[in-house]
Amino acid sequence: MDTVNMTETIVAIGTRKGLWIARSSDRAEWTLEGPHFLMSEVASVAVDTREGRSTVLAGVKSWHWGPTVQVSTDAGRTWTESAERALAFPTDTDTALERVWQLTPDPNDADVVWAGVEPHALFRSTDRGDHYELVRGLWDHPHRPTWEPGFGGGAVHTIVPEPGHPENLLVAMSAGGVYRSADGGGSWEASNPGIRAYFMPDDEYPEYGQCVHKVARGSAEGELYAQNHKGVYRSDDNGRTWSSIADGLPTDFGFTILAHPRRPGVVWNVPVADDGERIPPGAQLQVQRSDDGGAHWREQSVGLPAHSFTCVLRDAAALDEADPVGVYLGTRNGDVFASSDEGESFTRIATQLPDVLVVRAAQIA
Repeated sequence: MDTVNMTETIVAIGTRKGLWIARSSDRAEWTLEGPHFLMSEVASVAVDTREGRSTVLAGVKSWHWGPTVQVSTDAGRTWTESAERALAFPTDTDTALERVWQLTPDPNDADVVWAGVEPHALFRSTDRGDHYELVRGLWDHPHRPTWEPGFGGGAVHTIVPEPGHPENLLVAMSAGGVYRSADGGGSWEASNPGIRAYFMPDDEYPEYGQCVHKVARGSAEGELYAQNHKGVYRSDDNGRTWSSIADGLPTDFGFTILAHPRRPGVVWNVPVADDGERIPPGAQLQVQRSDDGGAHWREQSVGLPAHSFTCVLRDAAALDEADPVGVYLGTRNGDVFASSDEGESFTRIATQLPDVLVVRAAQIA
């Protein structure tokens, strides 16, 4: 049964020059609203449906006013902008915020929102995203001064809480790797065993320094997937150890990875031909799907363009939680594609937008 008939599906699309919202009552016909925050970069979006909310949070970077987190409580129709939502490092850090790369509502506390930022740092809000405080445990980690920026900058770009276990939190960063906390963010340890960093001259399997691009949590206990700068991995123990699942993929390079919210072992990868070319394999925009945790892969590309020389960035892909699950992709040439059948076929729901940085989808009651 397709549950979306009782709800509205929204797809929030953050770009280099503003935010758009696509809406549908059936995931077949779509309307597009926007832009909001025109000429401001929107690098992060979260849709907060906890406790029946229809809140959208957006990490907005004004080239004049700097980075803020803006909030809509009516599913992105109207926005209450406030300079008080500007994230700022404490004065003793002597650090300026560059941008907000990630916003993640905590599944274990309906008032908590996490924010990952550039430069490498994690912030926490306890009032649903109005105010944020620096997570000192990660900021004061002895590894932090040696974390290097990736090609796109140095940032905490992925935040992965564990539902039902508020003490467990995982973050990923470029280029520092995966770090894990077992006390809600108070203390942290590098968590990269099995992840290769081919660019390290002395040790290709270092304790930290891996260039992880994205981590997604599966629905089984401890199930995680990671897309790295060359390397695709699975963990079955909450990131304590990792195993390669790249065999069978057309390439092990890419930016994003997605895991089914209810079915263990179902994972989508969006391959990119090579880190020097950064186009789809064979110029065919595609997703690769596995139903067995990465043991086998198959291409899904019906409705996606051939002769395509764009790519999908780390947060420009998303799933909804409908049945069947919807899959959404945004590209660097401003197209957004939607699938209502778990990737078997796609339709274009937006085109000619600015460079798409982030896509988030949700069902709103």
